[in-house]
Amino acid sequence: MEDQPGFPEFVQQQAGKLLEQTLQHIGLTFISLLIAVVIGVPLGILITRKKKLAGAILGIAGVLQTIPSIALLGFMIPLLGIGAKPAIVALFLYALLPIIRNTYTGILQVDPTVIDAATGMGMSQQQLLLKVQLPLAMPVILAGIRTATVINVGVATLAAYIAAGGLGEFIFGGIALNNTNMILAGAIPAALLAILFDAGVARLQKLRMRSVKTALYILPFLLLILSSFYLLPAAYGSSLVAGFTPEFMGRKDGNLGLKQVYGLNMRTVVISDMIMYKAAYEKTLDVISGSSTDGRVKAFDLQVLEDDKHIFPPYYAAPIARQATLDKYPELAPALNKLSGIINDSVMTELNYRVDHLKQDPALVASDFLKAKGLLQPARKGAKGTVVIGAKIFGDGYILANMYKLLVNGYTDLEAVTKTGLGGTKICFDALTSGQIDLYPEYTGTGLLVILQTDKAVIDSLIADKQKVYDYVSQAFIQQYQIRWLPPIGFNNTYALMMRKQQAAELHITSISDLKEYLQHH
Repeated sequence: MEDQPGFPEFVQQQAGKLLEQTLQHIGLTFISLLIAVVIGVPLGILITRKKKLAGAILGIAGVLQTIPSIALLGFMIPLLGIGAKPAIVALFLYALLPIIRNTYTGILQVDPTVIDAATGMGMSQQQLLLKVQLPLAMPVILAGIRTATVINVGVATLAAYIAAGGLGEFIFGGIALNNTNMILAGAIPAALLAILFDAGVARLQKLRMRSVKTALYILPFLLLILSSFYLLPAAYGSSLVAGFTPEFMGRKDGNLGLKQVYGLNMRTVVISDMIMYKAAYEKTLDVISGSSTDGRVKAFDLQVLEDDKHIFPPYYAAPIARQATLDKYPELAPALNKLSGIINDSVMTELNYRVDHLKQDPALVASDFLKAKGLLQPARKGAKGTVVIGAKIFGDGYILANMYKLLVNGYTDLEAVTKTGLGGTKICFDALTSGQIDLYPEYTGTGLLVILQTDKAVIDSLIADKQKVYDYVSQAFIQQYQIRWLPPIGFNNTYALMMRKQQAAELHITSISDLKEYLQHH
């Protein structure tokens, strides 16, 4: 195994990307905060004047804050697409409640005798608000802004899943790759930003009255300047924008390999596998890191670029299972092996197309396929034991897990249950080694590069031969983890770079080297 660099070395290597993500994170936080202040403070003032509206407005803002952040981002995608817009709207909605509530509370807490004195001096309602109520309520209002800022710094990490950038790119990539350096590179700056901004607003709260009035005018300009940070990385980016999954960003057979082998340096954003194909189709992204057998390649008319320098190893799918489970239930392996060698690339692409694009239930797709192959048997409903089948958060995984469930239930007296959507490789493999699941479908290339983190010299000697890769990972997994690779299913779901067919034709790009040439001249 290759040694991972220490955290300081990793930060030094990734300094440019870390700066870009930090600027994006600050920008996202303060664009949404600025909008929340512009809307939330007037709403807070309004409900002090019209108290009948207070319950409804505070109630709606409260309900919005109870929606899980990842779900809220998901709701925004059909309305606003991907990227900064849905992230900013979601963060704005989270920031509203503390700002409205504290503005309302702060103004109501102003001493009535002060208001009476100001009214007696002949002040209008507007003068009373600007010269008395807002300055006196400012510490409480700033406390709401302070709370909203800290919330937004934390929630903004999730924006990376919808290609909005920010420090979540490193965090999610680190989780997917079991890379502590990547997780820390995202988490530490995010925590420091939260502490820094919290301390900054706390200082504003302690200002004297005259200084508070000055802060009242300066604060919007300060928020505007910090908001503009989001635009800085884009100003220095390449002419084409790539969207890569968190796992692809940190893999040697991913973005790291593209840089090292091809010298490919282009502006990249992190994006969830679930939405990146549509993002390419809708022209939000120009290049994506797809899977060669994904049904959405066909659905969205994308072109796979030739990997002319061969950085992507064979990715033959096979079930991997705990040896202890296979020893305990000898009938399990023969049931799983009924799928061996019967699904080729075109068949898997068609099955994925039904799930990913036609939105058919993976369980139905799995059942239809086994029935067509004469492999579907009624469930025996045996009580000999329970086998837990896991899967990553990809179409292939959902489909294969359901096929294995049907095979185990139909050909053995075991009961199979599925745990699907287990995120990236790290989550799934950790669940397997810790005994939380008994088996899941994996890919030989992932086993070689991500799990074993094999030395480059060994990789180079194996990468051209799919059987050598399979034999190597099979032996290493048994020795290191007591995990057995069963015979391959038949399809090779290799990583690939993809573009819209029309765009690739217009730019005369058919290979990754062509893409590199284009970027050099544009």
